[in-house]
Amino acid sequence: MPVYCADALVLRTFRYGEADRIVVFLTADRGKKRGVAKHASRSRRRFGAALEPLTRGRATYMEREGRELVRLDRIEPVGTPLEAAAGRSPDDGARLLGYAAYFAELLDEWAPNDAPNERLYRLGAAVGSALDGAAGVEILARYFELWLLRLEGVYPAIDRCARCDGPLGGSARLSRIDRGYVCRACPSDGPVVSGAALELLRLLRRTTPRQAAGAGAPREALRELERAHHALIGMHLEKPLRSMRVIKELGSLS
Repeated sequence: MPVYCADALVLRTFRYGEADRIVVFLTADRGKKRGVAKHASRSRRRFGAALEPLTRGRATYMEREGRELVRLDRIEPVGTPLEAAAGRSPDDGARLLGYAAYFAELLDEWAPNDAPNERLYRLGAAVGSALDGAAGVEILARYFELWLLRLEGVYPAIDRCARCDGPLGGSARLSRIDRGYVCRACPSDGPVVSGAALELLRLLRRTTPRQAAGAGAPREALRELERAHHALIGMHLEKPLRSMRVIKELGSLS
């Protein structure tokens, strides 16, 4: 049985039998994998915090051809959301962990099994690293959503109207029919995206995750992009996300 060692991101886990856990993880070189972590539910000594969503680490696993599940031997963490949450207030720490689970769930939804996607892995790893010391996790969430949708080729243009191809100007609306932003001259009842929100999008397109995490942004612009991005994600996934509900319960911008 071939043994592989790869940089990986933990996406989610769930119980498997009495003591084992299924771990879904995204590797840098071989795509998304599902592995059995033996005895992970009974003892945290071998895996510990390495099974938290969006943990970055070095995964060692064995894979047999034709088998859906690999055997996950260990994950040596290099960074976890729990470390990023340490030292914060209970509310801020819970919010950060909620967003980490949200990022991991989005990666899980978009990453196909066994198909390498280095850019998707690098986005998740960079955003996970930026959580440590992030002044504002909400702006980091808008960055992650923007770049995830851009990498998948479904983020709409932010300079031209999706319907008439005219300039968007100072503000726009997200049209579910057109699956894009439309100008004020084209009718739509979708979420409003102001000029400040469009300018924030332009900023996020030319910054790194760590720069975004330390940048300030108008609260209303963040709220507008949250609504628009959640609508865009819903258009393409066509189902609700568990972690999105958790974030709202913890006090997101909505």
